[in-house]
Amino acid sequence: MNHDPRPVKISVIITTYNRPDALEMVLFSFVGQKNAPAFEVIIADDGSTEDTTWLIQQWQDRVLPFNLFHSWQADEGFRAAASRNRAAARARGEYLLFVDGDCVVFPDFVARHWALARGGWFVAGSRLLLDSAPTQACLTGKLPSPVEWSWSMWGAIWRKKGVNRLLPLLRLPDGFWRKLHPRRWKGVRTCNLGVWRGDFLAINGFDETFTGWGFEDADLAVRLMAVGIGHKSGRFAVPVVHLWHEERPRADEPRNWQRLQQTLRGEMSPYAVNGVAQYF
Repeated sequence: MNHDPRPVKISVIITTYNRPDALEMVLFSFVGQKNAPAFEVIIADDGSTEDTTWLIQQWQDRVLPFNLFHSWQADEGFRAAASRNRAAARARGEYLLFVDGDCVVFPDFVARHWALARGGWFVAGSRLLLDSAPTQACLTGKLPSPVEWSWSMWGAIWRKKGVNRLLPLLRLPDGFWRKLHPRRWKGVRTCNLGVWRGDFLAINGFDETFTGWGFEDADLAVRLMAVGIGHKSGRFAVPVVHLWHEERPRADEPRNWQRLQQTLRGEMSPYAVNGVAQYF
């Protein structure tokens, strides 16, 4: 792996857990980025087995347009918040892009996120949900990566109900309308989120008391808003294609929801007690 000493503008943080086939497709999509500023990629691994480690090592041996790092933590259940914090602590970029390891990005993804980035704002992008049949076809090579599909292919997949919608594929320029709902936290997901590293550190990153599925990303957004950082819409600019997976267990959802309600009521400090600072 080439540790390039030159400064990077963006740190892409990709969360993964035991899905190396999807992760490899996501990595290929970042190799294909066009007109992007210098960026690095950090895999936030929530305790995957050696198959994922082997895959990442194979990729690190390649000549890549970015430095690739592997941030691993022990498998102690669903701890995405902690995994992302560990990776963010290693980040050298001034801007953090959070993506899930089953979300494939288009060639303009990094460049457009960077173009939308403004001081005092975080950017939440959108996603298309791919169904199980086209997902499997892509992962087995029967279909190309969805970010390589033509409009006619997208139409054919949609008519077969293989994707939930097509509107996110449209591209609209930056504009005042992207800042019309600066306090909206609903719909903010860390499968597609850009935030300035300084703002992320100012609230101590993700709150690691959120374990299991649910709402750690919404909590992050609410706490960012509490310190004056607004929500800027990335719709019709930076979509991702979310590959199908079986629904994860949601036993912790009620507890996480109650924790989020405390944050919304202002009962919790914007600065996470159990956050990213512990990894420095």
